[in-house]
Amino acid sequence: MAYSNFRSLADVQGRFALELHTQDRLFAHVPEVEPSEKLTLDLEDKVPLALQIDTEKARSEMMVIPVLVEIVRRHRPEISLFSGIEFNVAPEKDLNGFCDFLLSRSSNQRMVTYPIVAIVEAKAGIISSGLPQCLAEMVAAQMFNANMAEHGFDQPVYGAVTTGSTWQFLKLRQQAAWLDSDEYYLKELPKLLGILTSMVTSTD
Repeated sequence: MAYSNFRSLADVQGRFALELHTQDRLFAHVPEVEPSEKLTLDLEDKVPLALQIDTEKARSEMMVIPVLVEIVRRHRPEISLFSGIEFNVAPEKDLNGFCDFLLSRSSNQRMVTYPIVAIVEAKAGIISSGLPQCLAEMVAAQMFNANMAEHGFDQPVYGAVTTGSTWQFLKLRQQAAWLDSDEYYLKELPKLLGILTSMVTSTD
């Protein structure tokens, strides 16, 4: 089994004894971050084309990656981005396989280092299809962070599921997980960038 084989949030919840909560405006307190002119122009060119092509690959390359690269650019060299990387944390618990994207609060671009944010591309343009995989990757990231940290690691783990044009966010701390009931859209780019920025810079 791999991350993508988890079919429901209830499956992940039961397998890892999680408390799962849905919360309105989970990231309401996060300040907005204005996009750079480079990102704005990049998306103006690419988003209409990606929507016309309407494949997961086009959305990934033209809508998701530019946003993630913007986060890395703003925080270079403290943030690293990984795409399509194998992340085998606990195969005996089915926490293994390839991840769409991982953000790491580390300058090491050669290897994944803690702490990690997991980002999953929704299949068939349906956000809910990616939530179980994302939560499973977050459980793996929490284990990975704890194993890598010298003095323990008690910070939240964050995750996101995206179609490119729509994003939904999750938070995990120990055995409690929260799903933000709000969805965010690419046209709300400053709020979207603010949430992603808070995820990679948060120490709580």
